Amino acid sequence: MLQKREKVLLLRTFRGRTLRLVREHYLRPGVPCRSALCPRPAACRNGARPGGRPGEGKLLSTDVTHYVIPDWKVVLDYLEILEFPELRGIIFMQTACQAVQHQRGRRQYNRLRNLLKDARHDCILFANEFQQHCYLPRERGESMEKWQTRSIYNAAVWYFHHIQDRMPVVMVTEDAEAIEQYGSETEGVFVISFKNYLDNFWPDFKAAHELWESILQSRRERENESQESRGREYPEHLPLEVLEAGIKSGRYLQGILNVNKHRAQIEAFVRLQGASSKDSGLASDILIHGMKARNRSIHGDVVAVELLPRKDWKGRTTALCENDSEDKAPGEASEPMPTGRVVGILQKNWRDYVVTFPSKEEVQSQGKNAQKILVTPWDYRIPKIRISTQQAEALQDFRVVVRIDSWESTSVYPNGHFVRVLGRIGDLEGEIATILVENSISVVPFSEAQMCEMPVNTPGNPWKVSAEEERDRRDLRKSHLVFSIDPKGCEDVDDTLSVRTLKNGNLELGVHIADVTHFVAPNSYTDVEARTRATTYYLADRRYDMLPSVLSADLCSLLGGVDRYAVSVLWELDKTSYEIKKVWYGRTIIRSAYKLFYEAAQELLDGNVSTVADIPELKDLDEKSRQAKLEELVWAIGTLTDIARHVRAKRDRCGALELEGVEVRVQLDEKKNIHDLIPKQPLEVHETVAECMILANHWVAKKIWESFPHQALLRRHPSPHQEFFAELRECAKARGFFIDTRSNKTLADSLDNANDPNDPIVNRLLRSMATQAMSNALYFSTGTCAEEEFHHYGLALDKYTHFTSPIRRYSDIVVHRLLMAAILKDKKMEIKENLFNNKDLEELCRHINNRNRAAQHSQKQSTELFQCMYFKDKDPETKERCISDGVIYSIRTNGVLVFIPRYGIKGAAYLKNKDGLVVSCGPDSRSVWKPGSLHRSQDKITSTTTEGECVTFHLFDHVTVKISVQAFRCHSDTIRLEIISNKPYMMPNTELCPQSSLLKSELVKEVTRSVEEAQLAQEVKVNVLQQEYQEYCQTKGRSLYLLLEEIRDLALLDVSGNYGI
Repeated sequence: MLQKREKVLLLRTFRGRTLRLVREHYLRPGVPCRSALCPRPAACRNGARPGGRPGEGKLLSTDVTHYVIPDWKVVLDYLEILEFPELRGIIFMQTACQAVQHQRGRRQYNRLRNLLKDARHDCILFANEFQQHCYLPRERGESMEKWQTRSIYNAAVWYFHHIQDRMPVVMVTEDAEAIEQYGSETEGVFVISFKNYLDNFWPDFKAAHELWESILQSRRERENESQESRGREYPEHLPLEVLEAGIKSGRYLQGILNVNKHRAQIEAFVRLQGASSKDSGLASDILIHGMKARNRSIHGDVVAVELLPRKDWKGRTTALCENDSEDKAPGEASEPMPTGRVVGILQKNWRDYVVTFPSKEEVQSQGKNAQKILVTPWDYRIPKIRISTQQAEALQDFRVVVRIDSWESTSVYPNGHFVRVLGRIGDLEGEIATILVENSISVVPFSEAQMCEMPVNTPGNPWKVSAEEERDRRDLRKSHLVFSIDPKGCEDVDDTLSVRTLKNGNLELGVHIADVTHFVAPNSYTDVEARTRATTYYLADRRYDMLPSVLSADLCSLLGGVDRYAVSVLWELDKTSYEIKKVWYGRTIIRSAYKLFYEAAQELLDGNVSTVADIPELKDLDEKSRQAKLEELVWAIGTLTDIARHVRAKRDRCGALELEGVEVRVQLDEKKNIHDLIPKQPLEVHETVAECMILANHWVAKKIWESFPHQALLRRHPSPHQEFFAELRECAKARGFFIDTRSNKTLADSLDNANDPNDPIVNRLLRSMATQAMSNALYFSTGTCAEEEFHHYGLALDKYTHFTSPIRRYSDIVVHRLLMAAILKDKKMEIKENLFNNKDLEELCRHINNRNRAAQHSQKQSTELFQCMYFKDKDPETKERCISDGVIYSIRTNGVLVFIPRYGIKGAAYLKNKDGLVVSCGPDSRSVWKPGSLHRSQDKITSTTTEGECVTFHLFDHVTVKISVQAFRCHSDTIRLEIISNKPYMMPNTELCPQSSLLKSELVKEVTRSVEEAQLAQEVKVNVLQQEYQEYCQTKGRSLYLLLEEIRDLALLDVSGNYGI
């Protein structure tokens, strides 16, 4: 029976007033205790409810020696230690969790929530404040802190007696009075300090003890710093209520801080968000010039900014500069832009940071207190962090993870603490681990609880279609010729295609997608983990899957010759015009007849039937059967391609864009080492698959929006800001072309017309610049914005989503559930699954967008790592691979930006070095450094020596470039380019630039290098990839370079250019 109590809440308004609220608080006798020792599990409702919250069915292990209950202060200060999976049997009280929520903010609270959901961690939440025997009202005059500790102790005693005294309970607290008062009050319930707990129960757990020391030392430093009467280095941040009122009135502007990694000490920009972006009237970001104006905000923080008077506005630096965060030279600036200063931080975006300790010499030069060390983050955009440690000398050759604890106004640098060691500097695994940590990517193995949810498919117990599913699904196994088109070595086949002639003469086009949601129930452990990962992460030499391999590479993979569950979209098309007459959505059973490779499918499309030897499904047939099957397959591929051309032409008329991307294939030698990097040739069959996927995504988007107009997950691509096209227009003008950027249609037409018959690379670079000018496409909930904002600029579609890759994208899983609910709604049947409401869906979309950016960055960074490995330790003077032809695509005050088609590399080449010397070219066109000066105009830059020698470099000039690697101890290595001749480089026995279809292909690129719709063009694959998944469900080859067989996205890899459809 419920008991009603009144709970008094004191809330503070944004104006700073205290508001007293009285809420009804209901107590109940049965609250889930989540213990396997519970004598009355039914009364406690310990089982998981259908559609319940993640982690509901989780029970504490019985194979522990004790349960441990941390006090609220321990959870606040030492949650990182409690996250160690070795610490088991942890009971987090609701009182402690609420303290984290109110005192540490959303980020820390979400970490705690994720810990409780994670099946790998033996911990549970006990709602002590709703259990009628545990709840204690706060006494008059009692401090909040004392009440919280008293409530947690009272709940610990009740819990011990509830499980009939069968398991000792240890409460750990930092409150000395509580230890003295409660320490010996109840037999079987021990109250000790956290340090005492670690010393006595975990004496050999070195990592936990080191982390405890690190956190404690950081806290002491913080306390000492606040007591010292030192001068302020930075202004104090304004109170939150003042910031909120100022943002509302328009005095302050809200946005996200983005630090320029090339001038991290000087330049940062705030991109406005929310009401500030609509009401400010500003056409650009706000420049934050210098560390003082940044006022202790860190890259990624949500900040409040005050605009400076117009007379104090500054321009962004236009000179090239190296990644030197200590470089404080101002350089030449552009036109003044809105400039401001940070007055407060609305939301900190602190995370784990990879750092490098200073060398022994640097430690000695840092001052008298050797325990306080300034460590340098791997990310240039993060300031140096001060930590206290005695291990500086031992760790100076390692990459190390630290966390920031505070940044007081009296301190030049933020304070942090040591967390763990990743690996040695320069070691491949250490550098890969660095990339993962920097992008907040967790790659822990799938848990036992998740694997227990997986279906069984073994030789002794093979999986098969159930009778129930056979009754409820449309069976296409005998009626449809279904096949997939993949790159060689593909394991996770998301999609298959079909086309057939109907009895009325019309055609039926089918797209069949793996039915992942049949195997992944909402809020199951597997679902929660997939939601957290949000995507499969593809690195240069491995991948980390979103789903366990039994699904991704087996039962959800639409392999040839086996029965599989699918979600299908079938269109009836007019036999001549290919106009869509009707569409059907539903769950199906399919059996893919062929698992074709792209190359084989293209050969069949071109009429070359000799490739039949590469199709294993046709090998064992007699000649007559083989010929009949071959004719059927050739007809299907040809018809699909005709349909794809028609669909693409229709989008082209609406302004669909074809922008530039380059794929580079890594050629290996006999020892599996990198031998060469070769641009890959795109095939028309790529476009055929991509166009069918885009069509399916578009029609599913329309369907789910019609059924759920305020809670559908769609994908939008906003129109770019016109000012971002300025460089594109100027560069095209220098070559005599006019680029009209008023709409996607005019832009597409202009780019099609901007062709130089003598140099096709010009068009490629112009398309690349158009790509750079665009923002990312984003997932969103349809209840958060008006319908006119749904449009996809790059694809020229009014509504779009992702439906075709549920094996590797969680967004697609959500869309599949929405589509199934829409089908049930049409049939007026009950929708059993709880769909996300608008608010929750928008929060999920933000998370997925964030994880997608992390996936893009990690892929880019790992590719750059292997690029450097390719050129490292090679003498640029003697190795032919280090000399290549380059094309100038941007002019700066002290150099140029160069694109190298041979390798798909893009980077800076200086024309003036640090000694003030400029490039000069003699009669033999070879460059040398001489004293002189540079003069820059819009489309050229001239170098003039003191002797009067001149050399001019124009936009789109071909030059000879030397490629080398610049090594950094604290940061990642980088490719360095140097112009050694102002003439094109001619490779022996080759043309200047190979003329290939890659220069102006018919391949659909969804406004970026990545055709996300064509799964196989997205993934990092290798022809020889046949090995099993390793411990972390990653795919690895026999050598470090094996999976580089088909590296993609090697080209045009500016950070600013990360753009995905």
